[in-house]
Amino acid sequence: MKKVGIVMGSDSDFPVVKGAVSFLKQWGVPTEVRVLSAHRTPAEACEFAAKARENGFGVLIAAAGKAAHLAGVLAGHTTLPVIGVPVKSSTLDGLDALLSTVQMPKGIPVATVAIDGADNAAILAVQMLALSDAGLADRLEEMRREMTAAVLEKDKKIRSAAEELC
Repeated sequence: MKKVGIVMGSDSDFPVVKGAVSFLKQWGVPTEVRVLSAHRTPAEACEFAAKARENGFGVLIAAAGKAAHLAGVLAGHTTLPVIGVPVKSSTLDGLDALLSTVQMPKGIPVATVAIDGADNAAILAVQMLALSDAGLADRLEEMRREMTAAVLEKDKKIRSAAEELC
């Protein structure tokens, strides 16, 4: 199975990606977590991305705040899918990171999830890997069935509670 690389621009981003790391590990997806900055360690970030395919990665997740160039820098050095996670900062509540992550030039796409949306990034990474892994695809289908059942059960309880009020 291909690995998922989770790269953060700073160790302060770890609380945002911690759930994604746990999700991937629970699903048995090999995961490597790194701190590489687009601005403070640009050579290392570029080398990591450039060698990602040969090092067994299938998807990269990049979490960064403020200027948030990390996902774009990684995407510029690999043809692997890159998922950007804009991280909320104290300055502009993550809007700066969102715009920096989502506004990529033609030819260098970055899939972007919500601000602090690392959990969805992990699920999207698994969906990408599931294109060539039937076991992951089956587990994703089961996860969706469980989510549907949980929502329908909540619907049933709310409808019942609302009926009792009338």
